Amino acid sequence: MKNRSAILLVVTLLLLTALACSVNPQSWLTQYIEPINDEKITTISKVVIQDGNLSSLYEEVNPGVVAIRALTEEGGGLGTGFVWDEEGHIVTNFHVVHSATDLEVDFPSGFKTRAQILGSDPDSDLAVLELDQLPPVLKVLTLGRNQDLLVGQTVIAIGNPQGFYGTMTQGIISALGRTMNSMHFAPGGGVFATGNIIQTDAAINPGNSGGPLLNLNGEVVGINSAISTINIDLSGQPVNSGLGFAISIDTARNVVPDLITYGKHDSPYVGIQVIGEISLFVQEELDLPQSNGVYIREVTPGSPADKAGLVGAETGEVVPKGGDLIIAIDDQLVNNFADFMGYLLTYKKPGDQVNILVIREDETLEFELILEKRP
Repeated sequence: MKNRSAILLVVTLLLLTALACSVNPQSWLTQYIEPINDEKITTISKVVIQDGNLSSLYEEVNPGVVAIRALTEEGGGLGTGFVWDEEGHIVTNFHVVHSATDLEVDFPSGFKTRAQILGSDPDSDLAVLELDQLPPVLKVLTLGRNQDLLVGQTVIAIGNPQGFYGTMTQGIISALGRTMNSMHFAPGGGVFATGNIIQTDAAINPGNSGGPLLNLNGEVVGINSAISTINIDLSGQPVNSGLGFAISIDTARNVVPDLITYGKHDSPYVGIQVIGEISLFVQEELDLPQSNGVYIREVTPGSPADKAGLVGAETGEVVPKGGDLIIAIDDQLVNNFADFMGYLLTYKKPGDQVNILVIREDETLEFELILEKRP
């Protein structure tokens, strides 16, 4: 005999808010900047790598990677950034600079300048800085593409972990298409989620935030953002445990131009609460034809999903049956919530139309939905 209470608990634990408000499975991620310690940051680490190709890569790329000192009312912190374009725009993490009262950008050449926040986006954890002065020589980093990434591929991180400038670490892409909480709080409580996150085991520690994750061609494929860890050092700072996370370069390609032009980026909004991962137990309890897909738990009234005609589960029921099961968007198959959200946040903007394919009872239906911006 099935234990409906146990099944309901599983459903509750898996409940996410898709592009509305989300309680994300990776809510234990640590996003941080390294607190400023002048004794640490006066020591410049010299990375010695025997592999000639990696040494050449470091010499080529490192001049375009910067240290960011962020002074705040609470003190300050140290993060990383990199040169995005010929105008000298610096890309970093939103969480590195969002509360800063003053910003300093230090180049490996020794050149230092103040900077201003030109634009920022809490949904993607990205920000763009405008330098008060340009260095005599400006090294612009080359951008890669998400479509070229493979699990197991070697990647390199360059940044300023624990205040050691210009540190290079090596690892692999451990997984693609992860999700995690953003820094955008939803009106009804909880936070929005962000997607298309790269997981890597390249060592990332406090101070690496905002720095580039690179392939062996020296192309930026991600922006290092967070780690998952249960370990801390003697000063209480989180320590790398092989679970690092980076914002994909395709997400940055979608967001950064808006930050430069408009100072902000509006992420697309659908207006559904979902069960993002469907186990066999949940599939059986909800009488779903398959476990792949995104099950709609609730549709927000007046949202794009509501206007398009998508249907949520029956309210007030112990087992929330009757919701649509999203199986594809724009002919892209959807296995889970991460697929659905990653596609929208990386490639779509408010005002775009998307076609959503769902299974409703025994029928397969297609809906046209006009995306709006997150409230």
